[in-house]
Formats: sequence, C-alpha cells, structure tokens
Amino acid sequence: MAQHDYTARVVWTGNRGEGTASYRAYDRTWNVETPGKPVIHCSNDPLLGGDPTLHNPEDMLIAALSACHMLWYLHFASDAGIAVQGYSDDPLALGETERSGASRFLGAVLRPEIAVPAGTDLDKADAIHHEIGKVCFIARSVNFPVSYDARYVPG
Repeated sequence: MAQHDYTARVVWTGNRGEGTASYRAYDRTWNVETPGKPVIHCSNDPLLGGDPTLHNPEDMLIAALSACHMLWYLHFASDAGIAVQGYSDDPLALGETERSGASRFLGAVLRPEIAVPAGTDLDKADAIHHEIGKVCFIARSVNFPVSYDARYVPG
C-alpha cells in the first residue's frame, strides 16, 4: 500500500478588528490558499448566515465527490471502449441539522448527464457507476450513501 499526503492552507479572513470577542463580532470567511493554485474564497453555509456567493465546506464536499466519480467514470469508460463525448453533473446532497446545531450529510445522488455516441451499450455504460465506489478516494471516505441517476444523451 502506498500512502499519500494532501495539503491545503486554510486562512481565516473574517476578523473585523476584534477577533472572536463575541459570537457576532467576526465573519465565517476564509480562503483556501494552496501554493501554486488559485485562491478559493469561502464562507459558511448560508443557512448559518454565510455568504451565499462563496463556496462552503458542504459545496466543496459534494463537488469533490462528484469530480472523483467523474474521473473514475471516464477512466473505466475508456477501458470499456465507451467513447464519452461530454460529462456534466448536478449532484444533490441531503443534510440534516439537529437542534444542538450538529449537522451531517444523510446521502447524495450523483446525476451526471453523459454524452455518448449512438449505438453505445447503455447498460454497460450504466454498470460502470456501480464499480466506482470501490475505488474512488472520496466515495470510499464518506460515511453516507451515494446513489447514481445518470442520463445518457447523444454525443
């Protein structure tokens, strides 16, 4: 087994001048500043008063899950002789928040639209989705169920 290190630099940007002197004295904003990559400006979930124009951790988790799935799908499709011409996903995650404020994801549905040439074996193309959870780094790391609702369109 090979182990890998992954790093990111998270820098809080929400100090309005008095730090965390009180709960309402600071913003829940930060930047992801990974060296050599564009800065990602972030905020907490808008349900908790965050800036809805910025990415939040929940956005980034569902995007990471979707992207990991996509990359493995493209790999397995190539191995299977399926010439994917386009791929986009509108994943949907369901979360819950308890009265205490503790939150979690209950599940996610990946809903990719995949462009394939006419004559593609769609059963074979669809079966690939069910193999990805065995290898995708993110899917293997989350503790909520992930399902798939793929659509295939002419490519």
